[in-house]
Amino acid sequence: MRLNRILLSTALVVVALVVQVSVFARLHLPGAVPDLLLLVVVGLAIVYGHTAGALIGFGAGLLADLAPPADHATGRYALVLCLIGYLVGLAKPESGQLRSATVPMLAVVGAAIASTLLYAGVGSLVGDTAARHVGLTGLVLTAAVYDLLLAPFTVPLIMAVARRTVADPLTGDGTAVAATGEAAYRRDTGGSFRLGRISRKGRLGGRTGRIGGQRTSLLAKPGRKPKLKGVKRL
Repeated sequence: MRLNRILLSTALVVVALVVQVSVFARLHLPGAVPDLLLLVVVGLAIVYGHTAGALIGFGAGLLADLAPPADHATGRYALVLCLIGYLVGLAKPESGQLRSATVPMLAVVGAAIASTLLYAGVGSLVGDTAARHVGLTGLVLTAAVYDLLLAPFTVPLIMAVARRTVADPLTGDGTAVAATGEAAYRRDTGGSFRLGRISRKGRLGGRTGRIGGQRTSLLAKPGRKPKLKGVKRL
């Protein structure tokens, strides 16, 4: 990943985590808590792809595991968001642009459902059965509804900011810029070389014409003897 992508992803993850812990966690909504961190991972994964999405998801989940008041095993949410970032990143279009908002919204709903199920599944493996007591069905439905209501206000903005780091020619892969510059260099050098040859041919042609003219004038007057300096005429 490029440096500006790392900095942008880190800033968005930190802001999302602070808002989620200090604001959303204190709303005491029924069921699940709106997962702003998940929305950041979804938005960045759609723009950057599955590899960057997995890395961002792992970093965001690990930060959430370590940030207070986390009460679960470290690495549990990192594994969940890593898988979510990878799977959502597979939906990245080849052109890099989405024609409608259907794909991001479907990705948000799928990510909310999958993350809740994966979190509960990993928790059952490590002996955490809190999801069963609360009600897994209610958690899945409320997580999908909350994230879907929050997505139109966050995901498009995150994707728009992330696209600027992709469209910047100084921070992209440089393929298009290098091809354009090389093509322009070839056109410029080729054009100047052809012009140089034409100008040289023109100059040589002019000299040849003048030489031919001198020869013609000399042949037109055969009786004229050339004057030689330093030699007396008899």
